Amino acid sequence: MFSPPSTTPLDVSLQPGKPPTLLADPGHDPAHWAGQHRDALYATLREHGCVLVRGLGLGDTDRTAATFRALSDDLMAERESFAPRERYAPGVYSSSKWPQNQPMCMHHELSYTTTFPGLMLFACHTAPTDGGATAVADATAVLRALPRRLVKRFERQGWLLTRSYNDEIGASTLEAFGTDDHQKIEAYCQANALSYAWQPDGSLRTRQRRSAILTHPRTGQRCWFNQIAFLNQWTLAPEIREYLVDTYGTEALPFNTAYGNGEPIEEDVIDLLNTTYATHTVREPWHEGDLLLVDNIRTAHSREPFTGTRNILVGLANPTPATDCSPTIEVTTP
Repeated sequence: MFSPPSTTPLDVSLQPGKPPTLLADPGHDPAHWAGQHRDALYATLREHGCVLVRGLGLGDTDRTAATFRALSDDLMAERESFAPRERYAPGVYSSSKWPQNQPMCMHHELSYTTTFPGLMLFACHTAPTDGGATAVADATAVLRALPRRLVKRFERQGWLLTRSYNDEIGASTLEAFGTDDHQKIEAYCQANALSYAWQPDGSLRTRQRRSAILTHPRTGQRCWFNQIAFLNQWTLAPEIREYLVDTYGTEALPFNTAYGNGEPIEEDVIDLLNTTYATHTVREPWHEGDLLLVDNIRTAHSREPFTGTRNILVGLANPTPATDCSPTIEVTTP
């Protein structure tokens, strides 16, 4: 029997230091529960920017993929990934493969692409023994807290991401672009405002200039939206940065960020960005079966170091062109 979607507000628990949380009672079909409460969940996202759902019992790939599809009619393929993932179904992936003793600092998923997911979906199949939370931070609060002079500079110049693809660190060209064919990669770069250069050894280097601040297309909120700190050399642990600089040189690091005019970002600025994120971060340990919905424009997310086995499935949903978000700079090939 068809049941209409519920528009009744959800009973969300708000506690200091924790993301908005609700307890679900899905019976035997979490996808049905998600579909029934989709409108109410989206209303919660508009108000809070994220919501953690406990009690859904998401523990296998098929059930999780069905739940993601119930929450979005438009799951999207990932392009330009910065770290490898395993693909389980259209728009459904493993979490990024990243050393478990290293944090993945606050960022907005694929903020350097011309079309990025407006919604991120996370499902916990196996919770780690310790740590490993997907923490979140309100991008509107972060923007308000940053020094006005710094914000103005990024408004005028945007930010620049440089990448040097290799088979050791980060995603390969095949993983990032879905192909190793040079002509297809070049066509993608030309269509998405990336400058590119093939190196003598056949590797690829790219540069892309993007807006650091966007306006949410549905709420009108101005958001600090980028991966400036996460992908900058000064966020890396000192021993890792030293190894990468010694191996690749400062001009060919696997990834790095700069001001939009190409000038290096000072170490103290990166420290300030990470400290500001930390001030506005909330977290809750994963429980097996949990579902976390994150408005990718309004809310940054991170992954904390962990021990044990951690298995989180990720859904990239609701593709959103940056041009729909009032960027502060025109996106052109740098």
